[in-house]
Amino acid sequence: MKLPSDRAQPITGLSRRELLCTGGGAALGWLLTALTREAGAAQAAELGAVPEIDRLAVRVVIDSFELAIAPNTRVGAVEVERFGVPPAGRSLLEEFGLAMHLESQRGGERRNLLLDFGFTAGTLNNNLAMLEIDTRQIDALILSHGHYDHFGGLAGFLQQNQGRIRRGLPLYVGGEECFCSRELMLGKPEDFGALDSGALSQAKVKVVFAERPTVVADHAFTTGHIPLTSFERVLSPTRMTVGVKDGSGCFPDRLPQYKRTAAILPDDFEHELATCFNVRGRGLVVLTSCSHRGVVNAVRQAMQVSGIHVVHAVVGGFHLAPHKEDYVRETVAGLKEINPDFVIPMHCTGETFIDVIREELPAKFIRSYTGSRFIFEA
Repeated sequence: MKLPSDRAQPITGLSRRELLCTGGGAALGWLLTALTREAGAAQAAELGAVPEIDRLAVRVVIDSFELAIAPNTRVGAVEVERFGVPPAGRSLLEEFGLAMHLESQRGGERRNLLLDFGFTAGTLNNNLAMLEIDTRQIDALILSHGHYDHFGGLAGFLQQNQGRIRRGLPLYVGGEECFCSRELMLGKPEDFGALDSGALSQAKVKVVFAERPTVVADHAFTTGHIPLTSFERVLSPTRMTVGVKDGSGCFPDRLPQYKRTAAILPDDFEHELATCFNVRGRGLVVLTSCSHRGVVNAVRQAMQVSGIHVVHAVVGGFHLAPHKEDYVRETVAGLKEINPDFVIPMHCTGETFIDVIREELPAKFIRSYTGSRFIFEA
């Protein structure tokens, strides 16, 4: 099945007055980022057929928890490798955030992707080294959405690996909203950061807007925007500021029309996307990352845009920790309807879901820790 094209749209509205008001250095960084984003957007156009791969290895680079003595195992068709006990004086680090390394294979060709980047660069760079992931082999970067616990390590990763990553490395994002600055609204509003546009420009990263389903590195595809089609509702723990200040932020004219004139907006996560692979003879592996738009909605969108209705695994954060048990059980019921072979929760999913999935679907549940590696093969 053909995926729809992601039509490139030029960045407009960068006036001389706006450029001057930002200050010299910041203005230059802003302009370079604008041009980089525009160039990258063009790469998302004219998609081909949904790719099919022979093998996918998902490595959890960062998550909130690790169990060093967890044994390697096999659950049905999925090989599960644990990192194990680290050598003396070194350790994997855990933090509130998520990052995954995705290695896919089709015939003799391989692709390596980084999906999300955790909360801090120190944790990301440490764990990549501990897991012996060669950053020179990375073919693309993907950011699921614009929350700091998913992009916080990116700028420091790019700086640490200057000269060791490919020039023009693409970074796929679900929209301009990824760049908006945010405040955390759990109690008193607190600064929740903004994606560092200057670091992207300096590293010569090309931003590719994937508002619509987009093939990534010939092996994967993103869902594009995830419509709200199920019972699931969006919680908004953050609000975003529209506009650019000191060279960081989001360009209003690249946001949906109804969001351009508001100074501050609650997050609806319209820019969130999931990353997917089609494993030959098995079906879809859907990596939801955080599921602010709902894990059931994300998987249904992956099925809809690909035309593939067999789901091999649902992997990632399901954002159920804030919800009560009745809502969690409704989510499990929604997953039962989809009937994936395996469910691998991470990050913001919460222990209530893990308790319920163990009760309702014990044969499909696989526990994940930082450093775990899940291998899906044809």
